[in-house]
Amino acid sequence: MSTTSATSLDEHTLRAIRTHTQADNPSSFLALNTGNDLFTLPGVDGVAVHRRTGRHLVQFGGPFAAPDAYGELLAGLRAHARAEKLELVAVQLQRADAELYREAGFTVNQIGASWAVHLPEFTLRGTRFMQLRNKISRALRSGLVVKEVPASECEEALRTIDRAWLSSKGEHARPLEFLVGQVGGPAQELRRLFVGSIDGEPVSYISYSPVYGGRSGWMHDLSRRVPGGSPGLMEAINAAAVETFVGEGVEWLHFGFTPFTGLAEENELPGHSPGFQWLMHFLWAEGAALYPAQTQLDYKEKWAPHEALPEYVAFDGPASPAGFIHIFRACNAF
Repeated sequence: MSTTSATSLDEHTLRAIRTHTQADNPSSFLALNTGNDLFTLPGVDGVAVHRRTGRHLVQFGGPFAAPDAYGELLAGLRAHARAEKLELVAVQLQRADAELYREAGFTVNQIGASWAVHLPEFTLRGTRFMQLRNKISRALRSGLVVKEVPASECEEALRTIDRAWLSSKGEHARPLEFLVGQVGGPAQELRRLFVGSIDGEPVSYISYSPVYGGRSGWMHDLSRRVPGGSPGLMEAINAAAVETFVGEGVEWLHFGFTPFTGLAEENELPGHSPGFQWLMHFLWAEGAALYPAQTQLDYKEKWAPHEALPEYVAFDGPASPAGFIHIFRACNAF
């Protein structure tokens, strides 16, 4: 077995997330984020992605592996964690992953959902989208110009936007990692970047990551804007990207994972933790200080998603508040 850090574009991992899509994880491209650790076994076709925080090993998604190698890779990662005396917790499992983890003896609970728009069915026409159209029009009337550009052509402008955005979040705000995308790094050439400018000055951007599998397309990933300014900047950028994707025949636009959203009793698996289930519902209602799930979902629902895909967390043992907290620590939330 081996555990390595992804400091360059790892072709093995890229092939794994492109090829082994049986779980249809729309966020699989996040496996290529810099700072991730990669677990492999000799002769086993696949990779498991994780980060260590404290005495916990936090896995992203299930193993990206061939069906006949999935169980072996999961067992190997589990054995590795136990040998290192680490608690294993896996997050952003899809339903197919969740069922396999439950069969392996993990405690599995829904933790949230991801959201997706089927672009061939999408339109901004009609009264349902009147408010969204108005916001987009207002941004365009302010002089916003949206273009798709290579990140290498506007690196300093992107850093300026990032600094302004982060400063608006408060003195102790930290940029999230791990379960969100990034701009730059070895995998940047595979992403797409749409930038909004006013009077030639970049003021906002959205980065889109490729999505593989049965709902292939693009994921609306990292988004930033300078504080203040016209409402509708992000909506106008996304609308321009949607127009581009539709013109290219792209099938799906994903809006990514939002914790505490889309929770439903029918999504839970046998053996789930009722206490953890209660905690997720509580954080949906009262947990804005931990994560602004309701605000994030409000933005996604503006686009009338066609699919809400439940996502899961799995604990190697009973559901653990400490394991849940370490997911957020792996994300650099605190």
